[in-house]
Amino acid sequence: MIEALANIFRIPDLRNRILFTLAMLGIYRLGVFIPAPGVDRTALADFFATNQNSLFGMYDMFTGGALEQFSVFVLGIMPYISASIFMQLSAIVIPQIERLKNEGQSGRNKITQYTRYLTIGIALIQSSAIALGLEQMKTLGGADVVIEAGWGFRAMTIITMTAGSCFIMWLGEQITDRGIGNGASLIITSGIVAAMPNGVRQTLEMVRIEQINLLELVLLIGFMFLVVMGIVFIERGQRKIPIQYAKRVVGRQVYGGQATHLPMKVNVAGVIPPIFASSMLMFPATIGTFYDHPIFAAMNSAFSPGTWVYNVTYVAMIVFFAYFYTAVTFNPVDVADNLRKHGGYIPGVRPGKQTAEYLDRVLTRLTAGGSIYLAAVCILPTLLVSEYGVPFYFGGTGLMIIVSVSLDTVGQIEGHLLTRHYDGILGPKTSKTRGRRSGLQGS
Repeated sequence: MIEALANIFRIPDLRNRILFTLAMLGIYRLGVFIPAPGVDRTALADFFATNQNSLFGMYDMFTGGALEQFSVFVLGIMPYISASIFMQLSAIVIPQIERLKNEGQSGRNKITQYTRYLTIGIALIQSSAIALGLEQMKTLGGADVVIEAGWGFRAMTIITMTAGSCFIMWLGEQITDRGIGNGASLIITSGIVAAMPNGVRQTLEMVRIEQINLLELVLLIGFMFLVVMGIVFIERGQRKIPIQYAKRVVGRQVYGGQATHLPMKVNVAGVIPPIFASSMLMFPATIGTFYDHPIFAAMNSAFSPGTWVYNVTYVAMIVFFAYFYTAVTFNPVDVADNLRKHGGYIPGVRPGKQTAEYLDRVLTRLTAGGSIYLAAVCILPTLLVSEYGVPFYFGGTGLMIIVSVSLDTVGQIEGHLLTRHYDGILGPKTSKTRGRRSGLQGS
C-alpha cells in the first residue's frame, strides 16, 4: 500500500490531478463557512436543533453543512443535479436534444451549456422560495430567523445563493476535467465526510446520556460494517460475458481469434439513482416546511424521512432511476453493432439483433438485482435512523455515496497507474479491473 501511494506521486500528471482535486474541494469547504447576510445565526441554530433528523438534516448532509450555516453555498450542487436529470429525461422525449447527444463532442458541449443555463434557472427558483420561506420561519421560542425581512433581504439572498450554486457547478466541472474522479459526486462526498465527526460526537453524547446503550452502539457499528462490506462486494461485482473474435487474414498476417469477455457491472448506474431520488424528494417536502398552509403541512408530513410514503416513494424512484440511468449509459444495440463490425460474437448467439436482445436481457436482470441492492442499502439503515434517532449522517444513502465514490475514484487512480506500468492501489492481482466513471451525464 505504501509503495502504491508512493507511485502516485512519481507520476507528475496524476500527482497534479490529485492535488488540484484536493485544492478545489478545499475551496468548496472554505465557502461552506462564509455566511450569507440577513439571517440570525442563533435563531437558525435553534431551528436546526429541533429538525436534525428531518428533511433539513438530509438536505444539510448533501450540502455539507452549508444549510445549517446558511452560507453562500446553501444550495450546494443540487440545482446542477436537478438540471442534469431534466436534460437526460429530455434526451428521450425531445428529438432535438437526442440529436445533439448523437452529434459527438460538439453536441455534448451544447447539452452541457443548456444544463448550465437550466441550473441558473433552478437556482433562481429555489433561492426565491427559500428567501420567502425564511421570512416566515420562527424558532420554538417565537424568534424570527431573518433579521430584517423585505425585498432587500430577498434580492440579496437570491443573488448570493444563485452565484454560490453556479460557483460550485464550476468547481465540479473543473474537478471532472482537470482533476481525478467525478466533480459533482466528490463535492457531495466531501460534505458527508466533513459532517461525520459531528455525527460521531452526537452519537457518543447519546450513549453518555443513555439514550443508546453500549449493546445498541456495538450492533449499530457492526451493521454499518456489514453494509460497507456489502456495498464493496456489489460494486466490484461483474457479469463477464464471453466474447470470441473470428480470425482474419490480411496479407500474411492473421488477426483476431482470441477469446475475451465483456464486463457488465451488477450495479451499472452506480450511486446516481439514490442521489437523483433524494434530490427529487427534497422539493415537495421543502415547500411544505417553509410555508404555513394545510396542504403544504400535509406534504411535509408525508414526505419527511422515515414515513411510509417517503420510504415507498424513495424505493420506487431508486428503481426507476436505476433502469433509466442504465438505459442512458449502456446501449445494447450499439455494443452489438461494434462487436459485429470488429468480428466479435458471443458463443451460441448470432451477431446483430440477437446479440443486442441477449445483452438487453442480461442487463435487465442485472439492473433488477442492482436496484434492489440500492434500495435495501438506502432504506434499511434509514429505518434504523428513524427508530433509534441516530444522526442522519449514518443513513444508508450517505454510506452508499461515500463508498461508491471512493471506489470509483480509486479505480481511476489505478487506471492512471496501470497505463504507466505501476501496480494499482489494491495490488497487482486486484487492480486488473479499472473503475468506471460515474458521471451525472452519460458520455
